[in-house]
Amino acid sequence: MKRRAFLGGLAATTVAAPAIVSASPKYRWKMVTTWPKNFPGLGTGANYLAQLITDMSDGRIEVKVYGAGELVPAFEAFDAVSRGTAEMGHGASYYWKGKSEAAQFFSAVPFGLTAQEMNAWLYHGGGMALWQKLYAKFNLVPTAACNTGVQMGGWFNREINSLDDLKGLKMRIPGLGGEVIKRLGATPVSLPGGEIFTSLKSGAIDATEFVGPYNDLAFGLYRAAKYYYYPGWHEPGTTLECFINRDAFEALPADLQLIVTTASKAANLDVLSEFTARNQEALEQLVNRHQVQLRAFPNEVLQRLREVSDEVVAEVAEADADSREVFASFTAFRQRVMVWHNISERAYLNARALV
Repeated sequence: MKRRAFLGGLAATTVAAPAIVSASPKYRWKMVTTWPKNFPGLGTGANYLAQLITDMSDGRIEVKVYGAGELVPAFEAFDAVSRGTAEMGHGASYYWKGKSEAAQFFSAVPFGLTAQEMNAWLYHGGGMALWQKLYAKFNLVPTAACNTGVQMGGWFNREINSLDDLKGLKMRIPGLGGEVIKRLGATPVSLPGGEIFTSLKSGAIDATEFVGPYNDLAFGLYRAAKYYYYPGWHEPGTTLECFINRDAFEALPADLQLIVTTASKAANLDVLSEFTARNQEALEQLVNRHQVQLRAFPNEVLQRLREVSDEVVAEVAEADADSREVFASFTAFRQRVMVWHNISERAYLNARALV
């Protein structure tokens, strides 16, 4: 009887014991950007990516976005994420050419790949593997997280009628495009987005490129220069990036790693779609409401820009082993995709333009 009573009491105690629940860890990440906080297209694209990661993970990763200068200056975002001050960054790889010349190929190459072609190279042409290999040296994992499509050629405070008009010009233009205009007698200046308007308005620079009508209208650049040139020869399909601290990324379980990379792909598509949808409406406002002078670069200027661009890109490709490897992949893919696009995209657009 005593034994039965003891066993009964033990059973009751066992049933009443609380269950042990293994709670999923929560990750609180910081994203530093090179863009002004909440700036249309670029800043909001970073916000969208952060929110998407948070929502897709059901709050297991919570990402807080810091605009340029809030946590670190715009051009220090790369180092901040590399050393772990923040877990994520949002910017453009051509800003980091001082770290690696090869990085520029993953953002924009003059007369290079369009947005559609860049995505094809990165996702299905070997480009992403090369990008990951390069950034691993800096303790980073890169993703394509935004694309602007073909950009505008820029804002100028004087007309560009010939190559002589480029000489002596001080222009905000980053990456490989900056080196091209330097060889044509201009002075390239590297500035974060938040400093462009003031510099153009004050005369510290004579011209600037930034993105396109949607962004440029929001920046009010029409109040500082009146000549708006196209096409954006220097940035035909600019990929913007999310770069992630490698240690932080590898500490995530596999499902959260997949959420981060998949969210980046979704943001890459969404921002490109937004620019495509918004640019024409913004351009109409610039021309019709603000009396901006929309101009095409003369063929003579474009031809010389193309020739010098080829020289610059080829020279950069010889800078180091990384650049040679990336350049070989990039140019081989461009040659293949150009053949196809000549009888597909280009042929269709030409046919659609027939009156």
